Amino acid sequence: MSMRSILRKARSMFGSDPNEVFKNVKGVIHVGANIGQEIKLYDKHGLSVIWIEPIPDVFETLQTNLKGYSRQKAIKALVTDVDNTEYQFHLASNNGASSSILDMNLHQEIWPDVTYEKTIGLYSKTLPTLLKEHNIDIKNYDMLVMDTQGSELLILQGAAPILQNFDYIKSEVPDFESYKDCCQVKDLQAFLEQYGFEEHTRHSFAKRQGGGTYYDILYKKKEQALH
Repeated sequence: MSMRSILRKARSMFGSDPNEVFKNVKGVIHVGANIGQEIKLYDKHGLSVIWIEPIPDVFETLQTNLKGYSRQKAIKALVTDVDNTEYQFHLASNNGASSSILDMNLHQEIWPDVTYEKTIGLYSKTLPTLLKEHNIDIKNYDMLVMDTQGSELLILQGAAPILQNFDYIKSEVPDFESYKDCCQVKDLQAFLEQYGFEEHTRHSFAKRQGGGTYYDILYKKKEQALH
């Protein structure tokens, strides 16, 4: 590989602007919305957005924050790989941002002040079921974003029948066991390769002193598979 090719690949993997992709996107399904921290970013790019958030109190704040953004809609739901299954959902102390269906493991070595405050029972839906129930046309959304604190692989497994509709999949994911039995980078990589996606960019945002990193990783459908 030439030096020019190496530099080009490095820029692709560790590009300076992780939001560059939104110039190529028409619609986003964002699972794990929290209060919609990216609302203005998505609006800036004129995107249609479906936000999905399971925590009732957080969902109410999300709806309030979405007022005035006519192209963005919120749905209250827990997305996994199965329909109508009850999960014990743990609510985190940082306004719900680190909440998960999984127990914390090494997460507190990076964020020691974040703990679980209580647990509630929530019933799950797969993404295809949820979209069908809300009469959402998947063809209007070509990017999937996930920030669900370890359950990303379950979401993808449940969404397998519709993954071909996405050109991009973006996920927050660690390369260590932040939550017990959580999805890690290696798991996403192996699964998405089966569906024609390859890693496009990777940006680290938190490191564990004992080893391990949290990333925002963008996967892109391989050129030959793009619709």
